[in-house]
Amino acid sequence: MLHLQNTRASRRALEAATAHSAVRSRRPLLLLGTAVGAMLGITLTAGLVAGPASGATETDDASPSATTGTTTTVEASDDVAATATAATDAIDAADQLSAEIDAAGFDLSGVVPAVETAQLQSNVDTLDGRKAVPAIELTLTTVIAQQHTEKVIEQTAALQSAFTAAQEKKAADDAAAAAAAQAQAEAEAAAAALASSNTPEGAKATARVMAADQYGWGEDQFSCLSSLWQKESSWNYQAYNPSGATGIPQALPGSKMASAGNDWQTNAATQIAWGLGYISSVYGTPCSAWGHSQAMNWY
Repeated sequence: MLHLQNTRASRRALEAATAHSAVRSRRPLLLLGTAVGAMLGITLTAGLVAGPASGATETDDASPSATTGTTTTVEASDDVAATATAATDAIDAADQLSAEIDAAGFDLSGVVPAVETAQLQSNVDTLDGRKAVPAIELTLTTVIAQQHTEKVIEQTAALQSAFTAAQEKKAADDAAAAAAAQAQAEAEAAAAALASSNTPEGAKATARVMAADQYGWGEDQFSCLSSLWQKESSWNYQAYNPSGATGIPQALPGSKMASAGNDWQTNAATQIAWGLGYISSVYGTPCSAWGHSQAMNWY
């Protein structure tokens, strides 16, 4: 009986010594894991830092330390998954932006550096295969992936800013070009209208409209006006008499017509406007002016 007790005591002592030796043998690995975790800010998986001691009973598996190890493992796994998701999102955003820039045809190579995602993609591939990756390597890869993700996000933001600026500049340039084209078209139309109105037929058409709209003179009065100015200048806005009489209405001097517009020397419509005003104020109607011209040879 005593021999049996001595045997059990000896066995317990041996088991305690063995467990103590196992703990001491894992201490360098525990210290390494703690140092890496402190440096990188990420707790290593429970499989690296904790395991059941040799000789432990089944009751030890349900101890608080075992539960903490399981929680740590889940948290580490969640951190790896979150890092992989964030990295993938950053790569997708960078690729989408690059595609939009290519489609727009903008060359931004001299503005911002291209977004480099190759290394980040490699890290994502490693994280996706995390079950086959040693814990310490996985931890390092997770931290590096986080750093690369931040860099990709920063580069993508800079590229987006440059792309937006290029779009705004193009829109402004397009608007300026459209405005210039419209102004050019309007100028050409005005020049064409002026050239048309400066012809004898164009001048007559202008005079007919002005006489009716501004003075209420009908075709009978316009007929007298047409005869009067045909005699005076043949409806030629460049007509000039040695006496100094100028233009379609033969104003004397021609500078009188400046009261109707500064372009009196080049615009038949301006000369007509002045001539109709002169006839209205002096003779009342074109037919009265025409009768005076027939009698006196001037008006």
